[in-house]
Amino acid sequence: MFWNREIECMPREQMRQLQGQRLVALVKYVYDHVPFYRKKMDDLGLQPGDIRSIDDITKLPFTTKQDLRDNYPFGLQAAPADRIVRIHASSGTTGNPTIVGYTRKDIEVWAECVSRCLTAAHMDKNDRFSVSYGYGLFTGGLGLHYGVENIGAAVIPASTGNTEKHLKLMRDLQITGTAATPSYMLYLAETMDKLGISKDELALKSAVCGAEPWTEEMRQEIQNRMGLKMYNIYGLSEVVGPGVSYECDCQHGSHICEDHYYPEIINPYTLQPLPYGESGELVFTTLTKEGMPVLRYRTRDICSLIDGTCECGRTNIRMSNILGRSDDMLIIRGINVFPSQIESVILSLEEFEPRYMIVVDRVNNLDTIQVQVEVRKEFYSTDTVVELSLKKKLAGKLQSVIAIKADVKIMAPGSIERYQGKSVRVIDNRQIKNKFVK
Repeated sequence: MFWNREIECMPREQMRQLQGQRLVALVKYVYDHVPFYRKKMDDLGLQPGDIRSIDDITKLPFTTKQDLRDNYPFGLQAAPADRIVRIHASSGTTGNPTIVGYTRKDIEVWAECVSRCLTAAHMDKNDRFSVSYGYGLFTGGLGLHYGVENIGAAVIPASTGNTEKHLKLMRDLQITGTAATPSYMLYLAETMDKLGISKDELALKSAVCGAEPWTEEMRQEIQNRMGLKMYNIYGLSEVVGPGVSYECDCQHGSHICEDHYYPEIINPYTLQPLPYGESGELVFTTLTKEGMPVLRYRTRDICSLIDGTCECGRTNIRMSNILGRSDDMLIIRGINVFPSQIESVILSLEEFEPRYMIVVDRVNNLDTIQVQVEVRKEFYSTDTVVELSLKKKLAGKLQSVIAIKADVKIMAPGSIERYQGKSVRVIDNRQIKNKFVK
């Protein structure tokens, strides 16, 4: 299913010409309207006329989240205030929030891209779709909401919280699609069990999930428990919000809406571009955004790009699943460890629930890692022999994957805190302690 076949199946050379035209216009636009970018380009001895095609994008400066915070609140805004019709913001837990302004055209483009995602997930005007992302300053709720309305489907703005009522509406209204974080989908599945609601009572066929990394094992777990198919959606507020890329039925990478968001993969240390297929840091340039466009925004997400026509017929470049974030990667005794690696191991073993916590610490100047994991009810026992056997089994498989020994702590079913938004998976006590070191 296609929402915009002309764009989604556009020949590669034609797409690159379109990207080049839009990049040329974008560079002149930000040079004329954003002093931050004008100074950046002047410092590089770069003029707008030096950008003639999409191949020239590597001449342009990078943008980081710190740049957005340093220019808080409106320093990177390009459009005049009277053209801004909506403002979103990040949480700002580690400094100033990132403020992002949208023009009416930006909102329309955003809805268009989310519509492509929903259509790829088999949603159309005949469906009822509940949005379980948070509404408000977070881009998830309203981003999906406008996309659902754009395809003509009925939207149920459930947001997060009040899960029992949401499940009742899913059953009674025969809701066919939903959008949520994978963590919240898992919470919905658990609540279904508690309420005695069978997946056969629901009409759900598709779930559009994102806002946090998730593994194939997590996908299969939720699909089996809820009787639907899960599709990945990717986005970030600094670029636009959800809808930057999306999965089709083939689920071999997420198709990027590259007529609006140009992707690159760079080495996060050398900042040099990497070829298709190599993993590195994902970078986006917003080719058409008016309110707050960004040049070569460093997302910190680690993935690779996939070229070639997909079996579904789409020609857009795809991005692989997110392995992790360059700033969330745990370096333990010199070894790089991503939480997604640990999740994959846990979900490959039938004894464990997909509920875990990773606690990193430093004892006597040596990094330590503990993996706390819930055991499924049918495998849980207070017998120390059984517990020791489970610990040994998981610890051995973890060491074979992450190459270091982790302390495994077996947790009783239901004992790890549940989250209705993004889950907290990692506690790094080394960072907490460092805050108090003079």
